[in-house]
Amino acid sequence: MRDVQQIAVFIFGILLILLIGIIIGMFIPRKRGNFIKRALRITEGKNVEQINVLKSITNEIADNINDVSREKKQMEAILLHMTDGIIVFNMEGKITHINPAAIEFLKISEKDNNFEKIFNKINIEINLEKIVYLENWTSSEQRVQVEDRYLNIFFASLKDENDRPSGIMVVIQDITEHVKLDNMRKEFVADVSHELKTPITSIMGYADTLLEGEYDKETQDKFLNVISSEARRMAKLVTDLLILSRYDNNKVNYEIVEFDLGELTKKCQEKLQIEIDKKKQYAECFVTANVPPVYANKEGIERVILNILTNSIKYTKEGGTIKIYVGFVYNDAYIKVIDNGIGIPEEELGRIFDRFYRVDKARTRELGGTGLGLSIAKEILDKNRGSIDIKSEVGKGTEVVIRIPTKK
Repeated sequence: MRDVQQIAVFIFGILLILLIGIIIGMFIPRKRGNFIKRALRITEGKNVEQINVLKSITNEIADNINDVSREKKQMEAILLHMTDGIIVFNMEGKITHINPAAIEFLKISEKDNNFEKIFNKINIEINLEKIVYLENWTSSEQRVQVEDRYLNIFFASLKDENDRPSGIMVVIQDITEHVKLDNMRKEFVADVSHELKTPITSIMGYADTLLEGEYDKETQDKFLNVISSEARRMAKLVTDLLILSRYDNNKVNYEIVEFDLGELTKKCQEKLQIEIDKKKQYAECFVTANVPPVYANKEGIERVILNILTNSIKYTKEGGTIKIYVGFVYNDAYIKVIDNGIGIPEEELGRIFDRFYRVDKARTRELGGTGLGLSIAKEILDKNRGSIDIKSEVGKGTEVVIRIPTKK
């Protein structure tokens, strides 16, 4: 009995030493191995059974320490590479954990070392105690703009193993793209409403005028021409919107075929020759090399070419020149359309592919444009692995280059 008590006391003493070693090892990992070796030396001179028991306990404790260390490293790696920002505060409002994303999003410097300083800097009025103790009655989510970013910040209280408050975790999400898309959607709806309202108002106005009184044949014809023109413009707008919708929702039949780009370009020019002749313009198409067949959706590419040529005709004055080149470079066939029209200001070039964006809205509307042509052209080319680039100078003209792959 006495031997058993001695062994128990002995084991308890060793465990106490090891426990102290573990606590120290949490802060000084490099010394952990030395401490365990030191503890094992104490067993020298004791019987083999006691040594084996202590070795078994030591190995188990070492394994547990390694597991905790491994989990800690994994957690640190996760926090380091997360795209969302994470900050953990203790009950005093001091930072205990923070990842690089949070530092970047909130522009945190060394001076911003507590809860109050960080969130006062970005004009968020929020109280740490209210989040901890009045979580169900306090808003735990905030949206804020920091420089050019829009951030969604979520606050959540942390509790220990006894279900007592131990701090706050803050999750920061970058929602800039979501906000931009939402603004684009609102702008798009407003533009569509405006573009549809204008022709509808004209149609209703002229129709009501005709119904209210008797007019001579010339006046009636004039009013009816306006009604017909506005109706066609509205129909074209609706058609363009449907085309964009089908491309956005991937509901277009992408039948990829092999065809001759030079031949298709010449056919498009022939279709628009009447418009060219009306304005007494000079247009000519040159095939500059032995262009291989292209692989793309022929109907879509034809729509793109017609759109680009139509724009050149519209915005080139009477007697102007339009030159069309079809060639081949690397693995792409290209169409280059050069005119000496009115041109586009340099500051406007970055937005010309935006939906409903028009450099001269009054002039474009007068010429029957919807502001969707270039958007549709870019959408079609993107789907066909092609590209479109535009260079222009006010008063000197515009150059449009379309590239289409010649390989499957």
